[in-house]
Amino acid sequence: MKNVLALLSILAMALTFNAASAAGREYNVSAVKDIVYGPILDSSQTPTVLVCGNVWDGQADAPLGPMEILVQNGKIAEMGKKVSRPAGAQVINLVNEMVTPGFIDCHAHLTFDPTNFMGMMSETASQAFVRSLPNTKQVLLNGFTTVCDLATAPQWGFLTIDLKNAINKGLIVGPRMIVAPHAISCTGGHGDFTGVYTPDVWNAVKSYVIADGPDAIQTAVRTEAKGGADWIKVTGTGGFMSPNDDPADPTYIQEEMNILVKTAHDMGKPVAVHAYGDEGIRRAVIAGVDVIEHGNMASPETLKMMEKNGTFMVPTQLALEDGIDNINNSAYWAHQSASYYEKTVKYAPTILASAKNLGNSNVKIAFGTDVGSLPFDQVWKEFPIMVKNGITPLRTLKAATSMAAELLRRPDIGTLAVGKTADIIAMPGNPFQDINVTGKVDFVMKDGKVYI
Repeated sequence: MKNVLALLSILAMALTFNAASAAGREYNVSAVKDIVYGPILDSSQTPTVLVCGNVWDGQADAPLGPMEILVQNGKIAEMGKKVSRPAGAQVINLVNEMVTPGFIDCHAHLTFDPTNFMGMMSETASQAFVRSLPNTKQVLLNGFTTVCDLATAPQWGFLTIDLKNAINKGLIVGPRMIVAPHAISCTGGHGDFTGVYTPDVWNAVKSYVIADGPDAIQTAVRTEAKGGADWIKVTGTGGFMSPNDDPADPTYIQEEMNILVKTAHDMGKPVAVHAYGDEGIRRAVIAGVDVIEHGNMASPETLKMMEKNGTFMVPTQLALEDGIDNINNSAYWAHQSASYYEKTVKYAPTILASAKNLGNSNVKIAFGTDVGSLPFDQVWKEFPIMVKNGITPLRTLKAATSMAAELLRRPDIGTLAVGKTADIIAMPGNPFQDINVTGKVDFVMKDGKVYI
């Protein structure tokens, strides 16, 4: 891994853009075709003025109209109808664009290979790291300036921490990463990969994910924190893609879930619980979990409990509904397991009904895609699925900006205002009128650095 990072460091230095040479000239977004290892413009070197045709700040009920934004040293310095032009400022023309905060994906797997999920289990950590480089770039250039990465494969150790650090150092292009390194699971749960790995490999790596009983659970949480975890993730029910469990079945008893959440919270770590079935969701909410990931089979009663407790939901609706939409398409299922298909057929009515119930609820929703189990160029498709299921465009867009920032404890991102981190994107259309324009992002600024 150190050799990979050293090579990336050399490439990054060789390809660094000299922003000062472009100071004072108008930047043409469409002229930039490919960004590999670094930004094309850095506001710490060159003050940047965005001339915006329309702006939505992540909080207002509607777009705010034409506006200018001055970015200096990675922060929003001014916003208004007209902002100052510091000496040498770079002006970026976005007069035909809708400008919004950078999107936030609260459920991603940047190291996964959606085209060969089982094959990636034989990869080394270095192989997975290199394979992940196009993934991080793709997600950022799709407008996602921040992601919460919720688990890598156990044999890669703390790979996502390495990936996060490489992005932070500017060695590779990617979104800001908030990381739960692994998904803690019980024996026989969604994270039990017995039979996927050879016995010798599984015995060597299962300590990262398998924890039964209060003592083992506390050790697992503390090991994750020691490895650099920002969040703790646990599998509270079975799953759809895992072969030997059922998504409706809870996998931890209440005592176990309680001790996991308490241990994590005592260490200052929020907890995300993977849970599809209603009972598993209910136990997690009772334990005081911060967010339910998926939650696609929650009952109206459990949604009411989440409302009362202020528990967030990250619904990841595309991942399951894509399969439901293709239930009779044999080509779609040709490379999927029989158990995945059978579970999808069995629970499709419950999933569709629960999605409508969520749209009619007042549960706090944050945006998440489960990308990694889905192709990396399809992250935006979660937006229209949510709208189709009765979540308004405003609520959907807030889920990917200000509400996601609230969930992730990052008040510096998710909104556009003076003093905030300059995570800013633009698209050629109005997502309040056509949510599909979220898939056409053509300008990305992260931390005041322009990537496209």
